[in-house]
Amino acid sequence: MIEAAMIWNEPNNKSHWDPFVDPDWSKFADTVIRAGAAIREMNPAVTRVLGGMSPIDPSWVERMRGHGALDAVDVVAVHGFPLDWNLWPIHAWPDKIAEIEAVCPDKPIWATEVGVGSFGAEEVQVFGFTKTAELLLDRVPRVFWYSLYDLPHAWGATTRHREAEGSSYYRHFYMGLIREDGTPKPALDDYAKVADRMGLMQWFHYQDPRLDEAVAWMKRLGTRRLRTGLSWADSFRPDAIDWFDQQMEALADFDVTVTFCFTPEHLGIEPHHTSAAKDPQAFADFCAWMIDRYAPARSTVLPAAVAAE
Repeated sequence: MIEAAMIWNEPNNKSHWDPFVDPDWSKFADTVIRAGAAIREMNPAVTRVLGGMSPIDPSWVERMRGHGALDAVDVVAVHGFPLDWNLWPIHAWPDKIAEIEAVCPDKPIWATEVGVGSFGAEEVQVFGFTKTAELLLDRVPRVFWYSLYDLPHAWGATTRHREAEGSSYYRHFYMGLIREDGTPKPALDDYAKVADRMGLMQWFHYQDPRLDEAVAWMKRLGTRRLRTGLSWADSFRPDAIDWFDQQMEALADFDVTVTFCFTPEHLGIEPHHTSAAKDPQAFADFCAWMIDRYAPARSTVLPAAVAAE
């Protein structure tokens, strides 16, 4: 079932939202306000999450509050990768959470992507996983490890400058607990010990051949919560709804946080998935459509009930 809907992914990361198109974040804030209202109208029980920020930036949260966007969500989410991309040590996780709590005391904070890759050594990932679990599982209501699978090299990572980023780019391919060839890494055993408390974040690409295998792995591990995405851009592909139906049916046994993001090129101010939309209401309509299709309202549960656990 869908327990939460995240509005965009890493919007303050220029690989996912274009700051040149929206330099004061007013367009993104409008997008959040419209999408939050649309989700709530379709199903008030679905927790609305402000897309996981990366980097963790209190000033960006304050800007979102100034634009009124925080009034449209129930949770503020953060992403962190201190041994791979962030310029702070892994032991600073509690301090990074506290920074956001200080500027957002009225909202729960979720860690919707946390990860340590095996780019340098798989032993580093083992350390990173156990330390992350130690620091966060009792600190925030939701933690999602990124990710179950390594990203296949042939697929490419969604970044703005790709190989020009050097090792930062190549680290994208080693964040999983399972290698590209399907064999488990050592850290998978450590994840299994806390799978009932720590969710997984796994993007499923359009018609992803790993979907059924991923479901089997997660059930075997005892995973309860999953974060994934439904792409607005993908909704214009041939047979998109058949794929969305297949994906959501396969994930029906998990508590899903679904992420809505990625602008169709023909609907962006610039023809790119990171662009603000020409008409932000079109994105809100997509969110409403997906919630109505996959999480129709059945009760009057308070919208922030899950967040307050």
